[in-house]
Amino acid sequence: MAFLFRLLAYLPLPLLHNLGALAGWLAYLASPTYRRHLRENTAQAGVTAGRNSAIAEAGKSVVELPRIWLRPQEEVLESIARVSGWELVEAAWRDGRGILFLTPHLGCFEITAQYYAAQKPLTVLYRPPKQAWLQPLLEQGRGARLVLAPADLSGVRLLMKALRRREAAGILPDQVPGLGEGIWAPFFGRPAYTMTLAARLAEGGSIVLMAYARRLAYGAGYHLHVRALSSPLIGTLAERVTQLNHELETLVLECPEQYLWGYNRYKVPAGVAAPADTPGPVEIGAAS
Repeated sequence: MAFLFRLLAYLPLPLLHNLGALAGWLAYLASPTYRRHLRENTAQAGVTAGRNSAIAEAGKSVVELPRIWLRPQEEVLESIARVSGWELVEAAWRDGRGILFLTPHLGCFEITAQYYAAQKPLTVLYRPPKQAWLQPLLEQGRGARLVLAPADLSGVRLLMKALRRREAAGILPDQVPGLGEGIWAPFFGRPAYTMTLAARLAEGGSIVLMAYARRLAYGAGYHLHVRALSSPLIGTLAERVTQLNHELETLVLECPEQYLWGYNRYKVPAGVAAPADTPGPVEIGAAS
């Protein structure tokens, strides 16, 4: 598998995206569980019209990884055809503020970190891949300025230290956290166990920016988007977490066909009590 992964890195992006679209459909047809999650989540968000596109885009998000991780950084960054909102980043630099990037499972979220880390240090929270052979490949795809922080207490400390140094930190805010690391908050109208980390890290005075890289048609590259929050985070922790989920919804609806709808966003982590208003049977398991 590692050989195939490295081989894919040499293919041009248009071909990779075509192969990814095929892989997306094969995964959809082969896995009833994945198929159910994708159908339920798109229906919950009211974006069923883009479901077929979402199936193909999910495959692209996997098959494009070898090129992003293993090709030279300058070659990878050349695939970013356009950037919108970068003035927000430059303003934070001028003001000497740390930046907390919130990058959901939308578009090519891997390349957003690569783009920033090519210019300034960035510490990102991550979970090691379930397939052990992927770990060295993942590490190879990180430049000198991109620091990987494990998704545990030590990693959270690394994020906090980076923000105190007025550097940048990045997290996937729509990833299901583990026991004690989240609260129930609405996401597209349904309770989702949501991490509190983003809201807590924002308390330190860093600017919160949302970012994603939209895939362009026919493998033409990516359009990197950076967004400020619509309003400052205020209120209780639960209120701030709810606000961040609403901000995520707005971002996802800019490009719903490229959101990872097959991800089990409404899972109940092991040891967490399901919310009282959860519809239908609940799926319990460890967060991932």
